[in-house]
Amino acid sequence: MQIILLEKVVNLGNLGDIVRVKDGYARNFLIPGKKARRATKDAIAEFEVRRADLEKVAAEKLAAATALGEKLSGATVQISQKAGVDGRLFGSVTNADIAEALKKQGLAEVEKSQVRLADGPLKLVGDHAIQVALHTDVVVDVTVSVLGEHA
Repeated sequence: MQIILLEKVVNLGNLGDIVRVKDGYARNFLIPGKKARRATKDAIAEFEVRRADLEKVAAEKLAAATALGEKLSGATVQISQKAGVDGRLFGSVTNADIAEALKKQGLAEVEKSQVRLADGPLKLVGDHAIQVALHTDVVVDVTVSVLGEHA
């Protein structure tokens, strides 16, 4: 299916690009998420009329994400979990737990999908470096300090 992108999409293209993607990806993710439209003649003409507005909105999102990234960069988030004597957690710290901790500590409101854990959920006590993708162009490093509570 040919679509026209309404915003920048990682590994796909920039605003205004006409790309061919699999039908399911377009129907289930891009179109419902308002990231793209079918590339019909009418849609392309309408996009060209609205291009300046869409570019302005995209620039505002990028500026907001950059400002939040500067605030969040290098921050440390502390999370307490029950742990055994050897430092392994009972359970794990997931991206949802980290997003909630960022919100509770007043650092930033992020979606759990924006928190990227390179090696999967955290299962050990200690400091772990993670990444938070605030925008396709803004990815910041955050330290998660997992503290063990002995049962």
